[in-house]
Amino acid sequence: MIMKLLVPTVALIALVVSRVQAFYSVGENENTHVTITHNAVMAKIREVCEAVAESEGRDFKPMNSSAEELLHACLGRATGEVSGAKFRTALNQIYKQNGFVDQDFMSSAPHHFNNEAFKEGRNLIIQGIVAIKANVRTDNFQSARETLGRVCHTLQDFYSHSNWVELGNQSPYTNLISPDLNIENIADIEMPTCSDCASGTCPNQLLPAILNGKYLTSGYIGLFSSVKPEGKCSHGGETDLSSSQNPRGGISKDESHPYNANLHRDAVNLAAEATMELLEDIRGAIGNQNYLRLMGIARSAVLAFVIDTTGSMGDDIAEAKRIAFSIIDKKKGTQDEPSEYILVPFNDPDFGPLLRTTDPGVMKSEISKISANGGGDTPEMCLSALQLALTGAPSSSYIYVFTDAPPKDTHLENTIKALESSTKSTVSFMLTASSRRRRALSASSQFQMYYDMALASGGQAIEVSKSSISQATAIIVDTSSSALVTILQCSRDPGREENFPFLLDGSLSNTIIYITGTGLTFNLRSPTRVTQSNTVVNGPLGTIQTVGNLQRIQLTGTEMGLWHIDMTTTRPYTIKVMGQSAITFIYDFVEEFKGPHPGFAAIDGRPKSGSPVKLLLTLTGEKGPEALELQEVALMEVSGVKVSKGTTEKMANGDYLVTVNEVPEGEFVIRLKGKDKTFTSLFQRQTTTLMSQSKVTIKARADSSMLPGQVFKLNFTVTTKGTSGTYTIRARNDKNIPMNHPSTLNLVSGGSAQGTVSLTPPGDTVSGTDVTLTIQAESPGGIDSNYAVLRLSVLSKVTDFTPPKCEIVDVKGICDSSSCNSSNWELSVNITDGYGTGIESISIQQGSGNFTQREVLDGVIVVMGLYEASCCSPSVTLSAVDKVGNVGRCSNTMKSNTGSRLVSMSLPLWASLLLYTFLPDVFPM
Repeated sequence: MIMKLLVPTVALIALVVSRVQAFYSVGENENTHVTITHNAVMAKIREVCEAVAESEGRDFKPMNSSAEELLHACLGRATGEVSGAKFRTALNQIYKQNGFVDQDFMSSAPHHFNNEAFKEGRNLIIQGIVAIKANVRTDNFQSARETLGRVCHTLQDFYSHSNWVELGNQSPYTNLISPDLNIENIADIEMPTCSDCASGTCPNQLLPAILNGKYLTSGYIGLFSSVKPEGKCSHGGETDLSSSQNPRGGISKDESHPYNANLHRDAVNLAAEATMELLEDIRGAIGNQNYLRLMGIARSAVLAFVIDTTGSMGDDIAEAKRIAFSIIDKKKGTQDEPSEYILVPFNDPDFGPLLRTTDPGVMKSEISKISANGGGDTPEMCLSALQLALTGAPSSSYIYVFTDAPPKDTHLENTIKALESSTKSTVSFMLTASSRRRRALSASSQFQMYYDMALASGGQAIEVSKSSISQATAIIVDTSSSALVTILQCSRDPGREENFPFLLDGSLSNTIIYITGTGLTFNLRSPTRVTQSNTVVNGPLGTIQTVGNLQRIQLTGTEMGLWHIDMTTTRPYTIKVMGQSAITFIYDFVEEFKGPHPGFAAIDGRPKSGSPVKLLLTLTGEKGPEALELQEVALMEVSGVKVSKGTTEKMANGDYLVTVNEVPEGEFVIRLKGKDKTFTSLFQRQTTTLMSQSKVTIKARADSSMLPGQVFKLNFTVTTKGTSGTYTIRARNDKNIPMNHPSTLNLVSGGSAQGTVSLTPPGDTVSGTDVTLTIQAESPGGIDSNYAVLRLSVLSKVTDFTPPKCEIVDVKGICDSSSCNSSNWELSVNITDGYGTGIESISIQQGSGNFTQREVLDGVIVVMGLYEASCCSPSVTLSAVDKVGNVGRCSNTMKSNTGSRLVSMSLPLWASLLLYTFLPDVFPM
C-alpha cells in the first residue's frame, strides 16, 4: 500500500525518504506505509510525553522539531549528552517489519485485506495486538515493536484495499482492533461487487447493490493468475493480472490519481486515525512509561554484566559489585544513568537466569546475592550466558563478561558472532586467569574465542591480574555513558608500523583512546603537532593508564582537527577511539525486492557477495540532520588498508542510500565523514560490528506465535552461489526449547533447498516469552556461512476479549479559573471485569492527581476508586486493564467555575452487572 499522509501531525524528523520508504518500499512520492506509521507514532509519543511530564510536575517544551530534542524533552532536562540513535533504532524495528509485509507476505490476502479476506485479516490484527501486550508485560520490547510494524501495515491496508471509504464512512472501523466485536456485512462470495471498467480509471466501479446495502468488499489480486470469482472487483495496477478480466479495473486507493484523488485522501486519513486508535489501545494496556520504552524513549546507557560465579572468581565478583554500585550511585539523575540493567551469572553446568530490570535497587540486590562457589574443571558455560545477554539486552548495548576460564560450550561460537552482528552490541571480556593458567591458555584456540568475539563486536579482550582488575574496569564506567560514538577502530595481526589518522570535532567530549596489545610503542599527535609517546604517563595531550594488555589514554582536551596515532611496533594490536556526541548514524544493509509494491528491505544476515552493497543510512545530531552534511561513506577493512568509497544519494531528513561497488573481500566496518555546520568542523564516525559478504543466504520469516506445549514449525530456505555440496545446518534458541531441524541440506551452485525447524515450548511457558532463534548454514569445508536471526513469541490462547467496565459515579469540586492552585476536585469511579480474567492494573493515563482504590464483592469484584487533583490539572483518563490486556477507560474534564464534567466512559456499572448476572454465557470465562 502506498499512501500520502494528509492529516495534521507532529512535524518531526521522518525516517521516510522522497523515493525510498525508509528501508523498504519504493515509490515516486512520499506515499508510504511508513509515513503513516511514523507520523502516528511520533504524534502519540508527543502526547504521552506531555502526559508524563504533567504527572511529574514539569514542563514539556521541545526547543525544536528534531527527534533528539523530543527525546531530551521527554526524558527531562538532566545533564549529559542525548543521542537519538537508540530511539531511531527502536522506531526502525517497527518500520522494518512494516516493510517486510510487502516482501514476505506479498501474496497473502489476509495480510493486505485482499480477496475479501476480512475475517482472516482482522484475526491477524487481533492476534498481533495480543502478542504486543503480552511481549511488553514480559519486557520483550523488540518483539513487540516488530509485531506492531506488521499489524500497522495490515490495518492500514484495510482502508486502501476495501470499499470502506466508498461506503461513506468517515471514521475508522473500530471492530478491526476490538476483539469483542465482529466484522459485519461482508459481501458473499457469490455476490457481484463491481462493474466493468475498460479504461481502468473509473472513479467508482462498485455496484449500486453494494453501496446501498453497505456491503463490505475488497479487490481481488492475481500475481500469478488472472482468475478471480465472477463479478468481483480487482485490486488493480500493472502487477494485478486479474484486473484485465471482466470486471476490469480496480478499487485500490494505494496511489493518488485524478480519478480517485478524493478516495485516496480519505483512505489515508482514515488509515492514520486507525493507527492512532491502535496505538492508544496499546498505550492504555501497557501504561505510559512502558509505552515510551516500547517506542525507544529511554536513556541510552545500559549496564550489562555476564559473570562467572565459580570458586576462583571471588575478587572479580567483588569488583563487579563495586563498579555496578558506583555507576548506579554516581550517575543517578543524569542522562548517563542506565535505563536498563542486565545480569547473567554462569558456571558449570548452570547458567542464568537472565535478570533484566529498570530498577537500580533490584540490580543492587541481585548482584549482591552473587557469590563465588563450585567449579572444578576449568571450562565454564560462558557462551550460553552470553547468548542470553545478547538476546535479552537492547540493540547496540555494551556487555561485559567477567571470567577466568575458557568456554566449555564452544559449539555456540558462530551463534554468538551472528547475534553480535544482528544486535550490533559490543562485547568486552575481563580475563583474570592466574599467570600459570594464562600460560596454559595462551596456546589454546578455545581461549582465543574471547578475542575473536570481542573483535567481531568492536569490544576489548582485557587480560589483567585479579589484583589489578579494579584498574581495568574504568572502561566500564566509560562505556556506561550516553551518546557514545566510535571515531576509529582497527586491528592489526601481525602488527606493523602504521599511521592512523582520525578527526575530532567540536561536538565531542570525553574522548578516550584504547590500545590493546603487549609491548606496544606509539606516538600520539594533535592537529597542532604536539606529540606524546606511550612512555609519558601524564603528558600535554592526555593521561595514559596501563593495566594488563590495555592502555587507556584520556585526552585532556578535544582539539578539533586531524589527529594521528603513529604505531611503531610489529606486535598484534587493536585501536579504538571513542567519545560522547549526539552526532551519529544508524544503518542497515538493504536489498531490492519486486512485486506490487517494490522496495528495499533490510538484510537479515550478511549481504550477498559478487554484487554491489547497498546501505540505507540515517544521519542524526542534536539539532537534526539539517545541521549536518554527509561528505563520504566507505567500507574499511578492519585488519587491512583497503577503503572502498560509496556513492551516496541524498533522500530527505538525514537519510541516504549508499552504494558500494568494490566491497572488501574480508571483514570490514563502515566509516562516515561529514561536516557539522553548528561548529563548522569536520567529523568522523565508524561502526564497530564487523561485517563481510557471503555467497550463502538464508530466508525465514514467522508471522504467528507459538502455543505452549504445541509443536511450532518454521520453514527456511538456503540459497547459494558458491560451492555445490552438503551444507551444514545449525539452529539454536536462547531458551533451550526442544527443537528439531535437518543437520544438512544438499545444494547446487545457483540453487536452493528448504528445511524446517520444529520447536515445542513447554506447556508452562509464560505467555509473552520471547525466543530468539538463530539458523546458520555453512558451506562444505566451512569456508563460507551465513545466518538468520528471528524473534518468536510464546503466547497462551486468549478467550477473554471483553474489556473491563468503568462507570463515573460522582464528580465533586468547583474549579476557579482565576486561581487553579487554590481549588481541588475529585472523581469517584466503579470498575469491574465481571467474569473475565480480572483487573490487573488501574493507572492514570492522563492527569497529575492521586488515585486510591479498594475492592468490594457484589456478585463480581468491583473496584471502587477515588481520583483527587488540583484544578491546575483539570483532565483525567483512567485505564483499567485486565490480565490479558483488554482496556476499559474513564475520562473527565472539569470546566472552570463549575462542577460539571465532560465524560467518556464504557457501559454503566448497573448495566454491566445486569448483563453478567442474566447473560453469563455472553462473556467468556
